Amino acid sequence: MATDSKIKILFLCTGNSCRSQMAEGWARELKPDVLQPYSAGIETHGLNPFAVRAMKEAGVDISAHQSTNVSDYSDIEFDYVVTVCGHADEHCPVFSGNAVVIHKGFDDPPKLAADAKTDDEKMVHYRRVRDEIRAYVETLPASLQSK
Repeated sequence: MATDSKIKILFLCTGNSCRSQMAEGWARELKPDVLQPYSAGIETHGLNPFAVRAMKEAGVDISAHQSTNVSDYSDIEFDYVVTVCGHADEHCPVFSGNAVVIHKGFDDPPKLAADAKTDDEKMVHYRRVRDEIRAYVETLPASLQSK
């Protein structure tokens, strides 16, 4: 299938360090024939190493991803923009073209793991959110078109 016929989807979060990166990774892994995924943040916070680790455990390598600002994609006309955190939903920029903006929030693993005493305790949160994001991506693109 040609790239032009794929659905261009942007997963947007605050810092493009964790949830949006996981969503892009899952979309690339699970839906390469129908989705052309991107991820970005309203800000850039760098790639979260625990997110990379959680995805690697599930067989998806996102270690080469970069933390990208949404403004870097101003020349792309997205079909869908999925905000994956409340802050990004509340501060979502206006997109050119006919992009449909959908909010599908997920818990913030770094925030949940803030009080964890060990890396293993932190990873529990990252794994849960990773699996929730995978379950959501598995519903794409059908769940987008029903909005």
